[in-house]
Amino acid sequence: MDAALANRAAWADLSLRRLPHTALFALLRAFGGPEAILAATRAQLSAVVPDDVAACVREPVADDAVARARAWLAQPGHHLVAWDDADYPQALLALGHAPPALYFVGRRELLNAPAFAIVGSRHGTPQGVANARNFAHTLAQAGLTIVSGLALGIDAAAHEGALQGAGSTLAVVGTGLDRVYPARNRELAHAIARRGGIVSEFPPGTPPREKNFPRRNRLISGLAQGVLVVEAAPQSGSLITARYAGEQGREVFAIPGSIHSPLSKGCHQLIREGAKLVETAQDILAELGIAAPAVPAPASAPAQENALLAALGRDPVGFDTLVGRTGRAPEDLASELTELEIAGVLVPLPGGRWQRR
Repeated sequence: MDAALANRAAWADLSLRRLPHTALFALLRAFGGPEAILAATRAQLSAVVPDDVAACVREPVADDAVARARAWLAQPGHHLVAWDDADYPQALLALGHAPPALYFVGRRELLNAPAFAIVGSRHGTPQGVANARNFAHTLAQAGLTIVSGLALGIDAAAHEGALQGAGSTLAVVGTGLDRVYPARNRELAHAIARRGGIVSEFPPGTPPREKNFPRRNRLISGLAQGVLVVEAAPQSGSLITARYAGEQGREVFAIPGSIHSPLSKGCHQLIREGAKLVETAQDILAELGIAAPAVPAPASAPAQENALLAALGRDPVGFDTLVGRTGRAPEDLASELTELEIAGVLVPLPGGRWQRR
């Protein structure tokens, strides 16, 4: 194992132990890095931290958990971003209690890009989904990376809106990055990994446990300058994200809705508690002091898109036929088709066929 991978594996091993942050800081100051901490004796550790913490460091972690983390990290494009990395999100470090290590796929520079979070119900109304997509698109065009949680409904629409055009997005998930949850968002996740990034504090192999998603929500708000709640029922996870945002000093925004809709009640509750009522994305940009994006002139499709459209032709075409015509790997072709669907260029048809819009 090369030195870089050994260091990442040591950080993964150390993060699996869930040490108190103050104790971990003390150990890093005393020993210099994760490999030295893991190699220290219990007596050496106990000279720096309480004995129960020293015992936790010396206690072996489940072999399969360590093996999964190391195997995942050995794959191309898989990253572990730790406290000692220059591109660890500064927004999280400034809050304290930041995870010691983040598993990541995608564009690492986005971890410190100006960001804004959009969250809401998994059962969003058609209007709510459209609002999330449109707000995300406008904010992304203004230079903000859109952060959300890859859930169905509002979250998925926010990611899709950000990917329309030249925008970027980060998905913060509550599982290990060796799986996509929910599975229905698999193609969207592939598109996000190609053009944005997917983040998790949970090691590979972590299933979708209910308790992990509130923990995930504090990272969504922590990475962002503000949070917009599009639609939310009372007691929803989106309100947890908004509460974290308030505690972290982030701006909280909400879109009002019908007094008869249960998905408006969470937003109305936030507005009563001081969240800013917004009707347009420009309301958010003005509050953040960001200039609204100029409306771009129509642009020609990129060369790769042109090649795919040429292979598609004008009539409905099945996926297998497109694989044969383009010679592309099925997983790459599926991601490109999804991106073109999000951009409004293609429409999916029954039977796995595709056609130009």
